Amino acid sequence: MSIVSKEDLLQKQAEAKNTLETFTCRVLVCSGTGCIASGAQKIYDEMAKLCENLDWVSVEMQKDVPHVGVVKTGCQGLCELGPLMRIEPYDYQYVHVQPEDCKEIVERTILEGKPVERLFYRDNNNTVCPHPDDIPFLNQQTRIVLENCGKIDAESIEEYIAVGGYQALAKVMGSMSPQEVIDEVTKSGLRGRGGAGFPAGKKWSQVARQAEKTRYVVCNGDEGDPGAFMDGSVMEGDPYKMIEGMTIAAYAVGAENGYIYVRAEYPLSVKRLRMAIEQAEKYGLLGDNILNSGVNFHLHINRGAGAFVCGEGSALTASIEGNRGMPRVKPPRTVEKGLWGKPTVLNNVETYANVPKIILQGADWFRTIGTEGSPGTKTFSLTGSIENTGLIEVPMGTTLRHIIYDIGGGLKSGAAFKGVQIGGPSGGCLILDQLDAPLDFDSVKKLDAIMGSGGLVVMDENTCMVEVARFFMNFTQRESCGKCVPCREGTKRMLEILERIVDGKGEMSDLDELEELANMVQNMALCGLGKSAPLPVISTLKRFRDEYEEHIRDKKCRAKVCTALRQFHINPEFCIGCGKCAKNCPAGAISGKIKHPYHIDNDICIKCGACKDNCNFDAVYVEA
Repeated sequence: MSIVSKEDLLQKQAEAKNTLETFTCRVLVCSGTGCIASGAQKIYDEMAKLCENLDWVSVEMQKDVPHVGVVKTGCQGLCELGPLMRIEPYDYQYVHVQPEDCKEIVERTILEGKPVERLFYRDNNNTVCPHPDDIPFLNQQTRIVLENCGKIDAESIEEYIAVGGYQALAKVMGSMSPQEVIDEVTKSGLRGRGGAGFPAGKKWSQVARQAEKTRYVVCNGDEGDPGAFMDGSVMEGDPYKMIEGMTIAAYAVGAENGYIYVRAEYPLSVKRLRMAIEQAEKYGLLGDNILNSGVNFHLHINRGAGAFVCGEGSALTASIEGNRGMPRVKPPRTVEKGLWGKPTVLNNVETYANVPKIILQGADWFRTIGTEGSPGTKTFSLTGSIENTGLIEVPMGTTLRHIIYDIGGGLKSGAAFKGVQIGGPSGGCLILDQLDAPLDFDSVKKLDAIMGSGGLVVMDENTCMVEVARFFMNFTQRESCGKCVPCREGTKRMLEILERIVDGKGEMSDLDELEELANMVQNMALCGLGKSAPLPVISTLKRFRDEYEEHIRDKKCRAKVCTALRQFHINPEFCIGCGKCAKNCPAGAISGKIKHPYHIDNDICIKCGACKDNCNFDAVYVEA
């Protein structure tokens, strides 16, 4: 059925709601990438099989079956505890579900409405949390972009319509002019969530006023930061919201074609985006004459080239055109000459996903969330040495302390906090004194870091900050497109210095050279990615200079991470003289007599750790 009016949409919404209400029970299996990796597909298959013969539960085996009993959702957030499952209408949240649990879930929960308590989440106080709203990780979030993720079938446009999907598009097409849409987005203060934080409304207005009438709308879904998976989760869990936002943007700027540039390593995102586009076209919500308005908008998917630099605007558009993804000198900017030399709106997934809610609820409502300079919410992927890793969404201005300790549950094993990398390889490291600083675009910039796309990697006392800097510099150096000398050669020299330091061959003069090179790259690189590449080094040098000096002066790594600086010793009180360590030493660095304590010669030792791995008595220890 083609939807040609707001009335048709409301009718379809009522039908979809009625369909959902006919079910006595719905099983929502988290089918985000993380849960699929831990076995969610097997759980879905098993639940579908077990429910197949229940006369009051209709399992969606084919997409031509409108009713849903067992469905695949997007990310439910608690990635650390996957595979995840929610059961409606009881609102039970199960964690660590295994295929062998499915039979009990069907027998107790689906048939009798009783919980399987051992599958409930337990907090740090061992308190049972049966419902999502009972779980601290979830109940302290404010979800706008992730509102539907984990709650609806990620592959059903009907369910998206049932929860209010495409109402914003109908409002725009029916009662708002393109300029009114731009004005509303501008008034909301929505800033691009890709990292730079440029005002979305300003960007749209710049495209709309160009003399050239052929325009494009492009979505940057090339999420390349290590530890970041926010945009991928949105594309997997609620692709319709992002597509609706792009369609509204196209109406506002007069574009008839759009492109979604998806990271090649996100096959599930590509699959669900294609399904979503096909479904939207089928219902007349995408393509020609959308909602009988005379507006045309066609959406295409372009898989990324596998390069981090393609996340930069001009490199991304070059890649879509079939060219090598390399940044170009600006001006002209993308809003003036972007894709195929035409004015182009380029925002990321999260930015577009905010638009429908802004249109429906209004700019004033959006500004009640977040800070004055950065309204709204921000999604983060929370990873590293933390109890609860996963996907979160919180108001702009939320502190790191709240995110790490209240939402994330604190650090694993009670270890002491050391730092958090924000903004990925183009970001910086924040420390204990900055835990209470608000996370918004302007505040983070003052701390020698950037918000980036939203990856948060938490590090504890067992992390070597010099190695962290080396890791990120290795990443950015490998991912440099090589077009400009400052980035190509500067990052290479910085990496060489960092490698010398972690190998115990550094000199104190290296620190001054690192700072000089970092400032040069930051000021002279061609694109934003190049300019931000030295930030991990700049921030760690500023905040952990003593660790750098220890590596150089004392040949010591306090975290015992840098292999070349480790020294292995045998505690004679624990050693029983079995000789197993000597037998497994590839360098012949261990000597001794049977039934007497053995000894390691660190001048010969190659630091492989085989002795420690093979000792059954914990007699081998590492000295930093």
